[in-house]
Amino acid sequence: MGVEIIFKIAAIGILTAIVGQILKQTGKEEISSLATLAGLIIVLLMVLGLVGNLFDTIKTMFNF
Repeated sequence: MGVEIIFKIAAIGILTAIVGQILKQTGKEEISSLATLAGLIIVLLMVLGLVGNLFDTIKTMFNF
């Protein structure tokens, strides 16, 4: 689970950068900013899920 999540985050970053550049080239800077923000939110939600799993694992380890 460790390496594939890094690849997923990297893929989302690359796709977001490409879409942002294409939209900036066409003169749609506002939509480009929204696309970048959407990519950031998706990655943050993925990371929050992982942090939640980490806390559940720690809780299970220490029998809380």
